[in-house]
Amino acid sequence: MRGLGLIGLVLVLAIVGLVAKKQMSSMASSAQPSVPGVAAPAAGDARMNPQQVQQQVKEALDAAVKTRQMPDDN
Repeated sequence: MRGLGLIGLVLVLAIVGLVAKKQMSSMASSAQPSVPGVAAPAAGDARMNPQQVQQQVKEALDAAVKTRQMPDDN
């Protein structure tokens, strides 16, 4: 009885591992998600200037804050 439980556990872990591997490989191959109001980097632009990265992060955060602003409860 315990052997059957152990086999079931190993089988479930193998399935979860395969699904996780498939999910991670699809995430790596997919394009970066775009943020409204921020231009996406060029496909061949693998190396970026740190100031450019900082500016893009700032723009992305500003765009996210603008979309999430809530009205005041006055």
